[in-house]
Amino acid sequence: MDNKVRYELEFPIHSSPQLLYQYISTPSGLQEWFADNVNSRGEFFTFKWDDSEEKARLHSKKTGEKIKFKWVDEENKDTEYYFELRILEDDITKDVSLMVVDFAIQEDIDEAKMLWENQISDLKHVIGSV
Repeated sequence: MDNKVRYELEFPIHSSPQLLYQYISTPSGLQEWFADNVNSRGEFFTFKWDDSEEKARLHSKKTGEKIKFKWVDEENKDTEYYFELRILEDDITKDVSLMVVDFAIQEDIDEAKMLWENQISDLKHVIGSV
């Protein structure tokens, strides 16, 4: 497997943290914007897009704040790669944003970031944050 590099993106979202959390932490919420189909069985989530399917294990979550999925291999063993969605709320302005942490091969980073921008755009439409 090619070595991937970690990157972070932050997106302002006009939403309450509680509502946003429902869309980043549940299969039905994720299916609205992240993947064409999302299923969960225990701690494992299966994400389907067109002709591809990836599986991840729910690694950690903090209700209302963040969720982290570790990608797994064919034998359901953790890989070193993950993606994390973290809700940030400014203490003073109460502005809400979504921090995305992910990994990509260096030459694919721009494309990976564009993909996240498109997915977050879909999320904003779904929750009425446009």
